[in-house]
Amino acid sequence: MQFLRVHQGGVPDLTRITPADLRAYLADRRLDGIGNVSTARELSAVRGFLKFAAGEDSVPRVKGPRLKRALPRPIAPDEAVALAQDVADQARAPWMAARDWAVLLLLYGAGLRIGEALGLTGDVLPLGETLAVTGKRQKTRIVPLLPDVRHAIEDYVQACPYGAAKGEPLFRGARGGVLEPSSVRRSVRAARARLGLGERTTPHALRHSFATHLLARGADLRSLQELLGHASLSSTQVYTAVDAAYLLDVYRNAHPRA
Repeated sequence: MQFLRVHQGGVPDLTRITPADLRAYLADRRLDGIGNVSTARELSAVRGFLKFAAGEDSVPRVKGPRLKRALPRPIAPDEAVALAQDVADQARAPWMAARDWAVLLLLYGAGLRIGEALGLTGDVLPLGETLAVTGKRQKTRIVPLLPDVRHAIEDYVQACPYGAAKGEPLFRGARGGVLEPSSVRRSVRAARARLGLGERTTPHALRHSFATHLLARGADLRSLQELLGHASLSSTQVYTAVDAAYLLDVYRNAHPRA
């Protein structure tokens, strides 16, 4: 409002804000040193305010700055295993340790989203070499199940005091209900602090690591698209940039003259 008073030379009429007014405001904020991300946020906030104060028709159409798509940050294979082991070590009961180990191995070993893993039911048992996973838009895909991942799930099922009946949640919380994603995220947050890992080490980072490490070992994009359950190949292509960045990091850390 203060900017508009100066810019328009009087009491502003919010119903008559023009695209030029909005561009002038954003240019003024640029002079304050804000970047593209902050500019996009401010533009969104102004649009929301104008919509609330003066109605949908009063919001001028102005394109925001083009933002670079943030690249996923994978973690190294030994870090993924160490993270899962640390979370399991801190569990309150042996069956919960087996559960946490199995869940995190599913994310890294099969590339599942946290919601997909925790949405599994007893219907997936007995386990075979593949697993049917229901993802976004209720789309089902088939993912290979590594022997280590399969054994981890089987060990958990055997130890779980609540059973694994068909139609019931496979992964249970302490009181027998479905295990919540927030509980897994909280455990991973604590583990990464103990291990000195970065803030981007999250359950979803294990899925990113699954994709990056497969691509680094020669997996093609179409196969990776199917394994991840992406609707379009463009969503999978981001991992080509991640792979290059990952290899550069390995090179810089390993080469004696890097």
